[in-house]
Amino acid sequence: MLKYILLISLLAAFGCRKDTRDERAEKPNIIYILADDLGYGDLSCYGQKQFQTPNIDKLAANGMLFTQHYAGSAVCAPSRSVLMTGLHAGHTYVRSNVEYKKGEEGQYPLADEAYTIPEMLQSAGYKTGAFGKWGLGMWDTEGNANKQGIDYFYGYACQRQAHRYYPTHLWENGKKVILEGNDTKQLAQYAPDLIHEKTLDFIRANRSKPFFAYVASVIPHAELLVPKDSIWDQFDGKYPETPWGFDNTSGSPYNGNAYGAPDYDFGGYNPAEQPHASFAAMVTRLDVQVGEIVELLKELDIYDNTLVIFTSDNGPHEAGGGDPDFFKGFGTVRGYKRDLYEGGIRVPMIATWPNTIKKGVRSDYVSAFYDVMPTFAELAGVSAPEGIDGLSFAPVFFGNDPKEKHDYFYWEFPSQGGKQAVRMGDWKAVRLGLMADANAPIELYDLESDPQETQRSSRSVS
Repeated sequence: MLKYILLISLLAAFGCRKDTRDERAEKPNIIYILADDLGYGDLSCYGQKQFQTPNIDKLAANGMLFTQHYAGSAVCAPSRSVLMTGLHAGHTYVRSNVEYKKGEEGQYPLADEAYTIPEMLQSAGYKTGAFGKWGLGMWDTEGNANKQGIDYFYGYACQRQAHRYYPTHLWENGKKVILEGNDTKQLAQYAPDLIHEKTLDFIRANRSKPFFAYVASVIPHAELLVPKDSIWDQFDGKYPETPWGFDNTSGSPYNGNAYGAPDYDFGGYNPAEQPHASFAAMVTRLDVQVGEIVELLKELDIYDNTLVIFTSDNGPHEAGGGDPDFFKGFGTVRGYKRDLYEGGIRVPMIATWPNTIKKGVRSDYVSAFYDVMPTFAELAGVSAPEGIDGLSFAPVFFGNDPKEKHDYFYWEFPSQGGKQAVRMGDWKAVRLGLMADANAPIELYDLESDPQETQRSSRSVS
């Protein structure tokens, strides 16, 4: 039966859903904060014990924490493509992290015909901004942010360039902004801080109109590097450490990775002497930035009518010294980035919207990135586009059960031999090695009794 479901899930498309927002609420501002490679267990409100995330925890205390929300894919670009288009990983435009032009900035772009969340919200009268990592098309392609509904962009257009926290440049719309002092040797300007300031400026400038801010932070994606300031001081020397990126014989950094190396590669990772401390300091820095966004909303007297969502693009990474086993970044489930087991695709999601979403609510409603587009459509008072895979979960914010629910959730990932997964109710099916065997065996798990997917069910799936 599940083999049949897997086949149908590759072919099925849903029709038009004309949702209207609850008339009790004004059209809200929307701030969507997307962390990069932050695992299901990397926040203290989701069980992290090695460090605390008090500002993000406050979002949960003042809003709704989702326990069964899923990313669009197991890696960055396809997950973001799913988010932006409302199409699951079997239908969306970008299916993997594929370079567009070898040796140059930019990955495979969204197509011109793609219709995105920012374009949809522009049609509803929203001012749109994107800050951080785009990764869905460089400026010479149809996938560039300004051609996909973003009025103002500041950050990394290329996700490979976003491996570096002290890059030589960022992008402001189609203009390359040279970061003085960042010359691949000197580390003067920390890009996440610059991007954060532009985010705050955008909110200030658009306080009097409905706005959508897509805050796609690069934290805590490798490289594991953070300024040596008061945040770093909290973690310096705190954890047992195994330095990463150093030659075991000479003790010198690997060439091509370290800033200042003669064959420096902008897509590499700087060596980390204290990778555990660096990771904790990076997540803490992101937490501080979330707190500053909330405080600005309150200062501008627009907090009550702003929906703030915090989530992550996929599971925790093991790159550049990342150690999800130490931090239990996968939380109570199993798997890492690039896995279609729960740890690779189940992500934290917190939503706060004062006077609309009740405080301190935990929701086990199952949803995925492709549901975000119709949800925002309903809240903005516009129709969701035809042919998308998502279903609105906006009623959950109002304490109601959505009338339409998914029969199944679907993911595919072409790398590492080809992977496929489908969830139907509490049953989860995973297939691996599809490139070598199109009829690869199905691993079947009961998520209710076995959320870590360690015991394959003996139930027949033929």
